Amino acid sequence: MHPRPPAPPGTARPRRARGLPAVLPALLAAGALLAGLTTALPAAAAQPAPEPASVTAPAPQAAAASVVKVTGPQGAWQLTVDGQPYTVKGLTWGPPVAEAASYMPDVASLGANTVRTWGTDATTLPLLDAAAANGVKVIAGFWLQPGGGPGSGGCVDYVADTAYKNDMLAEFPRWVETYRDHPGVLMWNVGNESVLGLQNCYQGAELERQRDAYTSFVNEVAERIHQVDPNHPVTSTDAWVGAWPYYKRNAPDLDLYAVNAYAAVCDVRAAWEAGGYDKPYIVTEGGPPGEWEVEDDANGVPTEPSDAAKAEGYGRAWDCVTGHRGVALGATLFHYGIENDFGGVWFNLTPDKQRRLSYYAVKEAYGRDTGGDNTPPVISGLRVGDAGAGAGAVPAGREFTLSANIADPDGDALTYGVLVNSNYIDQDKALRPAQFRQTGAGTFAVTAPDRLGVWKVYLRATDGKGNVGIETLSVKVVPPPVDGTNVARGKPSTASTEQTDAYGGCPCEAGDATDGSYTTRWASSWADPQWLRVDLGERTTFTHVQLAWEAAFARSYAIQVSDDGQNWQTVYETTAGNGGIDDLEVSGTGRYVRMNGTARGSGYGYSLYEFGVYR
Repeated sequence: MHPRPPAPPGTARPRRARGLPAVLPALLAAGALLAGLTTALPAAAAQPAPEPASVTAPAPQAAAASVVKVTGPQGAWQLTVDGQPYTVKGLTWGPPVAEAASYMPDVASLGANTVRTWGTDATTLPLLDAAAANGVKVIAGFWLQPGGGPGSGGCVDYVADTAYKNDMLAEFPRWVETYRDHPGVLMWNVGNESVLGLQNCYQGAELERQRDAYTSFVNEVAERIHQVDPNHPVTSTDAWVGAWPYYKRNAPDLDLYAVNAYAAVCDVRAAWEAGGYDKPYIVTEGGPPGEWEVEDDANGVPTEPSDAAKAEGYGRAWDCVTGHRGVALGATLFHYGIENDFGGVWFNLTPDKQRRLSYYAVKEAYGRDTGGDNTPPVISGLRVGDAGAGAGAVPAGREFTLSANIADPDGDALTYGVLVNSNYIDQDKALRPAQFRQTGAGTFAVTAPDRLGVWKVYLRATDGKGNVGIETLSVKVVPPPVDGTNVARGKPSTASTEQTDAYGGCPCEAGDATDGSYTTRWASSWADPQWLRVDLGERTTFTHVQLAWEAAFARSYAIQVSDDGQNWQTVYETTAGNGGIDDLEVSGTGRYVRMNGTARGSGYGYSLYEFGVYR
């Protein structure tokens, strides 16, 4: 079994339940932060990013492997490398491992001496080589299911699944033996957030049995690693200090503990002292609050901290780690990554290869001088119209005003971008450009998406020197107003088929599309063609039709009228439907009006939140 996760956990990890889209399955894994890029980050912080260069990974280093130890008495521990004190000043690693030589000089320029990974296998050598060549060491991870906390990974029965455990007991030591003599290795890290993640798989007494079995298995792995490599410590990461009692009880062969802590990083010391532990620890993910740690905004989604608040979060995290002298042996802050998606903007120091305020906060925390650096634009007070952050309701497909206070400390000319993201509708992490125009100093007219729901809107300001400021808020996309009366509202409706089971929040009956509520919907079976019709009660002339599609929309459909419900006249048709809101200036007269779908726009059926007919 391949032990590496497809993406490092920690980005957008929901620690509280959130609603799922009606027809799209939940994406249970964390956001993909290991997507490949080919452009190197600059080593000099004040210079723009260079053009891509062809990079050949260095040959394995000839230097001898380091001997790394955890030494000292209770409460006065230290990590040593070849007998010299070593504080972990690190970052979690995001770029493609094969391109590590391109990025590692920049990591070292920040004052970092360590990077952390989640998986170790045959592809790891370029990372170790690049680290050693730049005076950086690697906390090499081994992935165990169900890694990544709630919402990530598959379930394993650690009580009874001996085949899985035997596979891992063979796999992990094999890579330890392969890399134990590499000068880039600092320590081995077994698992990530699985004590917490097991609650996705088990409950009650069985959950306790599994957690004890998991941490006992981690100890088996630690014993096996120590047999192969006595010169590097072994730890195990979990998502919260509530996992440590299990390790204390079941994993005595760990050399130190490890925890992922974001806003809670300053609470770790008190938990360690209250727990009576006899081992030191490192923080393996830390920085600003994650979305599971912040309050919801007016639209019911987590309020993302500002760039300035995120930068402060890194400094605060490092101060709390270094404040626990003799016990906290350092941290790998989250995250040295280059993805410009939902999770990348929340956490990455260098999204889209651009340095942000957090980049310089880490550099300063790790003791490097930032006084001569050209630093990013600063955006504050982002708002929609006259609304406060996150409180804006904007009509689908219409323009709304986005404004902010924007300043560049170095007086650089700025270039702007506006992007949108639908993560809270369909778990899509991608950021997509929005149509916008600048209307004044710090004001922009932005065209709203035409799909209903809560979107994230991102304002970017770049300075042409490799720096970016990013601020984001949520907006609720609502149906655009229509002049006139909706004569279909509350009228009897029928459909060719209805989804009657409980999938996706159904049953979804025909009348749910004419009840005046955008929280209910009609959904058909997953086949073509399908129709939905409303009986207006009498022959009626109308001048406008508004269709509010759910994710299952019509690519080809017609609006038709009839006096008898049998003979139909087409008053509008399209073969280029794209979902969202269809605002149709279409006139007709009849007792019955129907949407007749002939080609679906998804693999699902047809689904309408509302079918409005206006006069």
